[in-house]
Amino acid sequence: MSSPEVVPFELQRMFLGDTSPLFLLEIVFRTAVIFLWLVFLLRLTGKRGLAQLSPLELAIVIALGSAAGDPLFYPEVPLVHAMLVLALVVGFQRLLASLVIRSETVETFIDGKPVELVRGGVIARNRLDSVSLSLEDLFERLRTQGVRQLGEVQRAYLEQDGNLSVFTYPQNAPAGLPIVPPWDLEPPPRCRAGTLQAGEVACLNCGFRLSAPGPLPTCPNCGCADWTPTLTDPLETA
Repeated sequence: MSSPEVVPFELQRMFLGDTSPLFLLEIVFRTAVIFLWLVFLLRLTGKRGLAQLSPLELAIVIALGSAAGDPLFYPEVPLVHAMLVLALVVGFQRLLASLVIRSETVETFIDGKPVELVRGGVIARNRLDSVSLSLEDLFERLRTQGVRQLGEVQRAYLEQDGNLSVFTYPQNAPAGLPIVPPWDLEPPPRCRAGTLQAGEVACLNCGFRLSAPGPLPTCPNCGCADWTPTLTDPLETA
């Protein structure tokens, strides 16, 4: 059975469609549920997936794009319905934004908290895993800020917007785990636990530094068995 022919510029169909005006209240409810569910799901994706947008901002972009697109192409979608959804999305954004300003609990739920990833040249591997970052991701972000080896890093925080804030020692930074050149291009030399190694070494998994005579142990910080000599400036030895 063929669908009825669409009459161009029929105002009743364009603005209200064939549904009852009471359906507008259902749209309010539907929009509220979907928008809040979208914010919650985006919060679960983690900071890495957010780039420089907060979950609330990303939800706005997705919701507005979806609501604005349908009435452009589908004649059965009334303009008033789409206009109501767009207004509701903006209204919910304004409401949540005001709640974020007034309530630390809401702000933490929507935006999360900064996460300390590096302290004193040592990586907190459990926190790195919790924010779904790999070692390569962390090293790439550190290199973009001019870090050559982990001993330079006093603190590094993954901020609420997904950016990495790095605080380096102002001078006389200790030697540490080299992160340049990128390991995919030039892997650092590797020595296993149980072997003899002169000089200071760093754990290849977390950057923990060790300088002790005798055979190398497993890393007391993370349990890794792989070490590499620490360097002050890896590029000078490349």
